[in-house]
Amino acid sequence: MGRDLDKERFTEEEYVRFGERMEEQLAVLRELLDTPGFGQGPATVGAELELFLIDGDGRPLPRNSQVQESLDDSRVVLELGRYNIEVNLTPTPLAGTPFEVLAAEVQETMTKVDEAVEHGGAVPIGILPTLDTEDFTLGAMSDQNRYRAMSRGIRRLRLEPFLVKIDDLELSVEDVILESANTSWQVHIRTPPERFARLFNAAQLAIGPVLAVCGNSPFFVGRQLWEETRIALMEEAADDRDVQRGERRDGRVTFGSDWVREGAYELFERYVRDYDPILPDLTDDAGRYDVPELRLHQGTVWQWNRPVYDPADGGHLRIEMRALPAGPSCADMAANTAFLLGLTLSQAERDLTGYRFAQAYQNFYRAAMSGLDAKLSWPGDEGEFEAADLVLRLLPEARQGLLAAGVKPHDADRALGVIEQRTRLRRTGSVWQREALERFGGDRRRMVRRYRELALSGLPVHLWP
Repeated sequence: MGRDLDKERFTEEEYVRFGERMEEQLAVLRELLDTPGFGQGPATVGAELELFLIDGDGRPLPRNSQVQESLDDSRVVLELGRYNIEVNLTPTPLAGTPFEVLAAEVQETMTKVDEAVEHGGAVPIGILPTLDTEDFTLGAMSDQNRYRAMSRGIRRLRLEPFLVKIDDLELSVEDVILESANTSWQVHIRTPPERFARLFNAAQLAIGPVLAVCGNSPFFVGRQLWEETRIALMEEAADDRDVQRGERRDGRVTFGSDWVREGAYELFERYVRDYDPILPDLTDDAGRYDVPELRLHQGTVWQWNRPVYDPADGGHLRIEMRALPAGPSCADMAANTAFLLGLTLSQAERDLTGYRFAQAYQNFYRAAMSGLDAKLSWPGDEGEFEAADLVLRLLPEARQGLLAAGVKPHDADRALGVIEQRTRLRRTGSVWQREALERFGGDRRRMVRRYRELALSGLPVHLWP
């Protein structure tokens, strides 16, 4: 999804040919994954940070193309909404001090983008609290063919207008622009094919308690909703199912419905089998192992954890972890990454397929709804636990997972220490936002301006006044 397309309209013949190429490329991918030595190499960590641009009053500022042009930085790309921009961070080895490195680059790039916004700034936050319904017009979409084509592709599959429902909020929506309300901190970890299934399943299990302590999206269009409303909003905004036709159970944004039992191939195969193309852009000058149509299609199925095949440098697999919100600060995002990766690595040491998938599924949505107050379960333990208690109990396991992967103890301890203090004080980004809004008498714009100042300070949110 990183490149723009040459056009925004496609014929039915192109949709058919695109589907045929995906089937052909699935066979190529299977051949690659079965090749001895494919994808071997040291584990690396990468991330994508999505930001909101705001004006001096704290309102969304639709100027991402101007900001990108003024920065002239290849790491900075446009996102769906004109008030969104994305920073692609430099991959770094997992062994060593990856969280120190990530935090430094986040601070550097976030400050750089902020300074490029005339009479405004940049904010790392799951959902910008000052967004209102009038911000979701066709004119708010970035001027790129790929976003217009994506909009057309989803409209081709579903009836319009349709309702977005989150608790007691209902909106009638006619386009994908509502997706622009969500900004994330997306973490990538490289994995050899033979470890993919265990790592992926472990990520599915880990994200529940991790998300519980990372909430940063409590508001949408003036309503207080979930601790991490972004989860519900993204699933609703990009749902391409026609309910009247009784289509597949999983939407285009999904947690999934079962453990992975064989490897990455089964997920790619399911994406081709279960999801119609929405961007049937054909590439005629790619190498055999580039599988461009398959990769483009995979980028339009937004599972909260999903596989990535990258053909660069002989090719490798990654797991992309998409459920974490942007923000609040560089220290928080590094800490969230450490907890998620550490817990994933530690849980990958066991076979989780005997554990009921429904409980991991339930953990995820309970955490998104209720944060540290959620009731969660865990493999091998009877009953349910308050999320805050479970997080504190799992931190030593996360630490062991990181140290076994070669992370320096001081880097792991500093990052996980942020999670521990945030949990003990119950001071997530969502908690800070709710308390600040009350303190400012409901003034959302003032709250956003103060949030920006504190986010740029680099202090973790549990130390914010």
